[in-house]
Amino acid sequence: MEYGYSGKILRVDLSKGKITVDEPDDAFYRRYFGGSGFIGYFLLKEVAPDVDPLGSDNKLIFAGGPITGVPIAGSGRNSVGAKSPLTGGFGQAEVGGFWGAEFRHTAYDAIIVEGKAEHPVYLWIEDEKAEIKDARHLWGKTTLEVQKIIQKELGSTAIRVAQIGPAGENGVRYACIVNDVNHAAGRTGLGAVMGSKNLRAIAVRGHGKVPLADEKAVNSLAKWLRDDLKVNRGAVGMSENGTAGLLAAFSMIGGLPTRNFQQGSFEGAEKLSAAKINETILVKRGGCYACPIRCKPHVGADGQYKVDPAYGGPEYETLASLGSSCGIDNLEAVARGNQLCGAYGMDTISTGVSIAFAMECFEKGILTEKDTGGLKLSFGNAEAMVELIELIARREGFGEVLAEGSARAAKSIGKGAEELAMHVKGQEIPMHEPRYKQGLGFGYTVSPTGADHCHNMHDTIYERRIGSAGTAMGIYEPIPSQELSPRKVRLQLYGSLYQHVLNCLVFCQFVPFSSDKMIGLVNGITGWNTNLWELMKVGERVVNMSRAFNVRQGIDKADDFLPKRFLTRFDSGPLEGVSIKKKELEKALETYYSMAGWDSEGRPTSAKLEELDIGWVAEL
Repeated sequence: MEYGYSGKILRVDLSKGKITVDEPDDAFYRRYFGGSGFIGYFLLKEVAPDVDPLGSDNKLIFAGGPITGVPIAGSGRNSVGAKSPLTGGFGQAEVGGFWGAEFRHTAYDAIIVEGKAEHPVYLWIEDEKAEIKDARHLWGKTTLEVQKIIQKELGSTAIRVAQIGPAGENGVRYACIVNDVNHAAGRTGLGAVMGSKNLRAIAVRGHGKVPLADEKAVNSLAKWLRDDLKVNRGAVGMSENGTAGLLAAFSMIGGLPTRNFQQGSFEGAEKLSAAKINETILVKRGGCYACPIRCKPHVGADGQYKVDPAYGGPEYETLASLGSSCGIDNLEAVARGNQLCGAYGMDTISTGVSIAFAMECFEKGILTEKDTGGLKLSFGNAEAMVELIELIARREGFGEVLAEGSARAAKSIGKGAEELAMHVKGQEIPMHEPRYKQGLGFGYTVSPTGADHCHNMHDTIYERRIGSAGTAMGIYEPIPSQELSPRKVRLQLYGSLYQHVLNCLVFCQFVPFSSDKMIGLVNGITGWNTNLWELMKVGERVVNMSRAFNVRQGIDKADDFLPKRFLTRFDSGPLEGVSIKKKELEKALETYYSMAGWDSEGRPTSAKLEELDIGWVAEL
């Protein structure tokens, strides 16, 4: 590849202690682009259906895209993927920060990690050089401790570190991979996969840059975006409040998950709001590579709950999952919980939803203090929430049960607990209430990773006006959030394809960038003459490859479901009486399969795979 990529993929066999380099042809890059496209390809090609997600034969893939590392807002992200230990299916997550850009400034586009090291190790990549180094002295330490040690050992604070924490070492099924201490590839348990390989960290330092076909065009778009971000209402709001700005508004509307999704409004929402963060615990704002938005809060506290700004701070998903979902309005406790998840390397969404599940079980008498080791897991008990995070990370006491994820925990607890576990395909539901955003709720059912808010469009974006991305896809009229009609299914399908385009490029969805400018950026980077049609086909390939991977694992139509709770009406609040109707959900699923080119059981047809130029998938 002359532009946009290095043309090299690093392959690390930890069992043999061997490092080699793959050099795919140009057609590979054009067909799969990067990010989740690379991940889908290599998982299908190299991970057999009977592979244990925590066994040595699983592959762990880190991939940038053509935009990663280009000096423009939104380019600081990378994707990570593997067979998920949480769902048993397609595992993939995105993460921001600086690691992805630094990695793309080395000589490589992606890393494939295979095998298992005899003892803890870390990988050190500097430009073209890559070596496996001893990490026995790092095992058991927090992410901040490990980053400081590695940077000191290698002689530079400019070195970027992606790593697991003790939760990944201990095989917590929703352990995450942490970039730069305060950015997480949170979902699907990829940290547990990394830990199962005895790989503690990947440290990178690159002195190169992404080769650009038309540097003038790219710089012009970067300048336009910098100028636009100064006046764009959404970007300005993100700069001032981050995603925390959503919380109070969602509670007012009735769409804030509260007490394990039993309610949609939280009486303590203002105590967790962006305004309260800015007023009380905010130390500074940070961001990702080349991005002026700086939506990342860094918070500190010195009271009962000690909070170190180095770990960043709670954003919307965490404020809701550890806060309202657990009935907790103590902001400093939630910030402490966020820090512990970052220090130990755990997904805050799955952690919070699993704890909220346990709290509801406790309040309904399914669990007792005897089961929990003396913990009074009542909604609102901040001390219990913080202590339970520690127990989960160490797999101690009742934490051992929740470390398996809420679906497995519910099955082991029994006594009706399974109806209280809020998950799809084994992955806990994010902090976006399906009865409020019904298209997104439906999207959870067909998302390849289980419930995921980064694989699907959010109804509220298209509720009042249709932007350029919508009209470019043929969506011309606003659609209410509480509608689940064929036109909403069409919007969900197209929106999902576009989200997967972003996950292949790999580009931040919070940066307001029209599809025509996105196309111009890709062409300026690569020298190609791409268009929206080609980009959407890239996203469609990922949707179908990931679906095929799941079908091969035995994950099928029966797993495309929502918990029964969302088929029942809210009994109070702004959305009183609102639910997802079972027949509408079943019809939406049937319609989606047909629109996607899948058969009645939700399996991609051979004709669809051939149309996408991935006919080889049908032969696996």
